[in-house]
Amino acid sequence: MTPTPPPLVTRAPPTPPPRQPINPPINPPLNTLREKAAELETAFLAEMLGFAGLGSARESFGGGIGEEQFSSFMRHEQAQGMVKAGGIGLTEVLFRAMSANDSAINFAGGKDGKE
Repeated sequence: MTPTPPPLVTRAPPTPPPRQPINPPINPPLNTLREKAAELETAFLAEMLGFAGLGSARESFGGGIGEEQFSSFMRHEQAQGMVKAGGIGLTEVLFRAMSANDSAINFAGGKDGKE
């Protein structure tokens, strides 16, 4: 009697990961819009703090070239703290402007402002 060969074990090919869309979604989530609006307010405030002279090198006993190079980081962190504490209200204005065309936002109630 001839021995029978063992059964062939076939494995399914690995499943590829799901494909991501090439284009980002048209309506980004609201929290993403609010985060981006806060980032814009932070950048605006950091620039305004720079123009106001915050972080500029002192005349005497200054930190030298290192102080000049790292002062932008300090302004950015202070601006970020200002935004977290409420800012100047620019985040809300920017958020509403960015989401004005978003159909998911209904400040008045329904899609056409009617319920």
